[in-house]
Amino acid sequence: MYASAPAASGPEHVEVPVAYDAIVLASFGGPEGQDDVIPFLRNVTRGRGIPDERLEEVAHHYRHFGGVSPINAQNRELQTALQSEVDRRGLALPVYWGNRNWGPYLHEAFAQAAADGHRTLLVLATSAYSSYSSDRQYREDIVNAIEEAGLQDAVTADKVRLFFDHPGFVAPFEEGVQAAVRELTAEGIAPAEIAVLFSTHSIPTGDAQKSGPRDRDWGEGGAYAAQHLAVAEYVMAGLGDAVEGGGTVPWELVYQSRSGPPSQPWLEPDVNDVITSLPGRGIKAVVIVPLGFVSDHMEVLWDLDTEAKETAEEAGLRMIRTPTPGTHPAFVAGLVDLVEERLHGTPSAERPHVTPLGPWYDVARPGDCENARLGFRPAAAGIAP
Repeated sequence: MYASAPAASGPEHVEVPVAYDAIVLASFGGPEGQDDVIPFLRNVTRGRGIPDERLEEVAHHYRHFGGVSPINAQNRELQTALQSEVDRRGLALPVYWGNRNWGPYLHEAFAQAAADGHRTLLVLATSAYSSYSSDRQYREDIVNAIEEAGLQDAVTADKVRLFFDHPGFVAPFEEGVQAAVRELTAEGIAPAEIAVLFSTHSIPTGDAQKSGPRDRDWGEGGAYAAQHLAVAEYVMAGLGDAVEGGGTVPWELVYQSRSGPPSQPWLEPDVNDVITSLPGRGIKAVVIVPLGFVSDHMEVLWDLDTEAKETAEEAGLRMIRTPTPGTHPAFVAGLVDLVEERLHGTPSAERPHVTPLGPWYDVARPGDCENARLGFRPAAAGIAP
């Protein structure tokens, strides 16, 4: 529905060229002032009946930073960097930008692209992993945006594959972990006294179990956890010479930013709980890697740079938080590589990936990333459930 013919159904990888004429950067969005905070959170939680009093409990994260989430500014920077790389390669594609939860909205980006004469759009979402909110919901957003803009008979829109294990996304994390471990060992901390915690957004276990296609058993945490673990294993396997004199650095996958009622199970362990336990394991320093995030938005600034930092200080631990990809040249180049895959119909065997799970699908498979609460709703670029 609303996808180009090659991406509407069929094989998991589109291996024929598609003549896209514009790119749309799609993201979550965030408030840009104190008056925006509650309306933004209403958008995020629409349909769940959450009263403003409960939303205010989350709002204080934003109010701590003047009511401004950094995500919109980061997306403007990414849009500019993407356009520069697209232009450098001579692809002649404009890059538009629209959000799910705050202006500029995705339907506004689609409307502008259509007004500028573009008809075959390729959406680049700022989420790397499988889950309802980070994958299928963006495909639902495409349908909603086309309908809200009244473009049902005017445009098609596809979505690039998930890029969790594309080398351009992974490279900034590799560099960050290696630099942090070198810094700590240079201070005299032994490798075995350093813990690397790969942190990502927790999601309800019901959603996690439905992440990814249902044609295989992904294990506890579904494809969402499996993808993060595979990337973390790759990063740690490449640590190599960063460990002075050899030695093994312990690591684990942890979760953050949990919300929802206490009665609802979410993926664990929580990053703060793990940090608190580290001194009892003989750990003196912790490296926190925001593996689930493409930029330093609110969950990184508050949950890691504020709360996790305070927890580490209370535990007497030296802490380093490594960078997110942001506008790292490798990441920007990797995103444009994903665009070129679809422009040229690159065979799946030639698509770069650093884990056995990739390259991920262009055309979502049946049952992929169902909303555990609402079920399946119309979504672009995939086989119908």
